[in-house]
Amino acid sequence: MIEHFSELRGFLDRHLDDVTEAVREAAAAQVMPRFRQLADDDIVQKSGPHDLVTSADRLAEVQLTGALTALLPGSVVVGEEAVHADPGVYTALDGDAPVWIVDPVDGTRQFVHGDPGFCTLVALVRDGETLASWTYAPALGELALAVRGEGATLNGTPLAAGSPAGGEPLTVATSHPDFTTPAQKEALLGLRTPGVAPRPCGSAGLEYLAVARGTCDATAFSWEAAWDHAAGLLLVTEAGGAHLTRDRVPFRYRGGNALPFTAARDAATAERVVKLLGG
Repeated sequence: MIEHFSELRGFLDRHLDDVTEAVREAAAAQVMPRFRQLADDDIVQKSGPHDLVTSADRLAEVQLTGALTALLPGSVVVGEEAVHADPGVYTALDGDAPVWIVDPVDGTRQFVHGDPGFCTLVALVRDGETLASWTYAPALGELALAVRGEGATLNGTPLAAGSPAGGEPLTVATSHPDFTTPAQKEALLGLRTPGVAPRPCGSAGLEYLAVARGTCDATAFSWEAAWDHAAGLLLVTEAGGAHLTRDRVPFRYRGGNALPFTAARDAATAERVVKLLGG
């Protein structure tokens, strides 16, 4: 058990349910009332047509920022929308304070199109180690919780990723081509081989949940934004899975990873995917 985890164990003992309630409340107040109710001026493109932000994203992040820092004085928030407005916010990951990594609406494209496959992601991180995470899909009625060293649950039921069935194609959720470099596209082509069934990913958070519950065998993602990965990587790990970058080390939130990287139902599957990616 890492030292920083023991320092925050008391907080998690006292406030795990409070954080869960804060996540639920933000989704209930800011996200669900806007689901399938967005006006044109509620939606803005960021880097391109597949990178969207809505009023729900912005308002949910503001509410979560206030609630989470009130629960844990001295903590800071690295949220997707705050970093978009000021990239310097990301450097909080290098500091000593506990950090809440927040994606208020993961799967904004799905949210905009009225698809229920979106979620709110929150992770508590200290010195690069994720201590707890929340994956909440309000339109699906699913909340997954992971606590470092204590396992993972979905709606209160323990999660176990298990291992892929022998003789069945390996299902791998992969990055959208619009978010890959030419070199990453070439690496992902390694998954187009007999015995592997790659498919485009949806919400990253829900793909991690699919791995943790054993309905998807692995992911192969080519981007590093911590808010997309922090919650899910702990969820997969606590469900018994593993994650590796192409240079066979765990993913680092501060960046500099060998991409694409994988999260998988077990260590053998993670190694197999990395090998296919040319790692």
